[in-house]
Amino acid sequence: AGADRVFTVGGAQAVAALAYGTQSIPAVDKITGPGNAYVAEAKRRVFGKVGIDMIAGPSEILILCEGGDFSAEWVAMDLFAQAEHDELAQAILLSPDPAFLEAVQEALDRLVCELPRRKVIEASMAGRGMLVKVRDMAEACELANQVAAEHLEILAHDAERWADRIRHAGAIFLGPWSSESLGDYCAGPNHVLPTMRSARFSSPLGVYDFQKRSSLIQVSAAGAKALAPLASELALAEGLQAHARAAQMRARE
Repeated sequence: AGADRVFTVGGAQAVAALAYGTQSIPAVDKITGPGNAYVAEAKRRVFGKVGIDMIAGPSEILILCEGGDFSAEWVAMDLFAQAEHDELAQAILLSPDPAFLEAVQEALDRLVCELPRRKVIEASMAGRGMLVKVRDMAEACELANQVAAEHLEILAHDAERWADRIRHAGAIFLGPWSSESLGDYCAGPNHVLPTMRSARFSSPLGVYDFQKRSSLIQVSAAGAKALAPLASELALAEGLQAHARAAQMRARE
């Protein structure tokens, strides 16, 4: 059936309602979407009863910037845009330009005073924020693949070139105009992305998460005869006589 109903519920209780059903909300097969730590834990607990997309952790951004004439203020605010989510959020800048790193630090110190969520930002930047000097952009890409960040910004004059070296990232934002905050609200297919290095083995939420496959097995009489010795030998090694006989009986026909 198509999506023909909307329920104005949220939080961990909404996850429970969707997983188990209530008088007004039917049980579903899969639950997807972002949420806070309580929502993430609720999804963890109902997994198995229903499918889920992923267990999302605190927000992350990793910025690779050549430095030079790029805007230190823009970079600082992009770091803050993740840090203001949560005291456990992660905001990291990698750049080969030490003068640019100093300019970003100055911008961070100056601009944070203007933001209402200053306390959250300062706690996040103190606990998990970093400005790191790298040898070059190639090393920055190597580190990016180790970090496997949820959001990756590449600020370079040839951003596509460096993007070709990235194997592990949730969403990649190319060039100085591609602010990650646009991805949160209006650019890209969605903003449900892998966190906590899970981009090494998982992808952003997409249409394929709502598709599933079934295996189809059809064996001919000759095939059943040819495969029976192998299947029965393995079955007997496991002590499963009925499995072995089911294969052997077809081989004798």
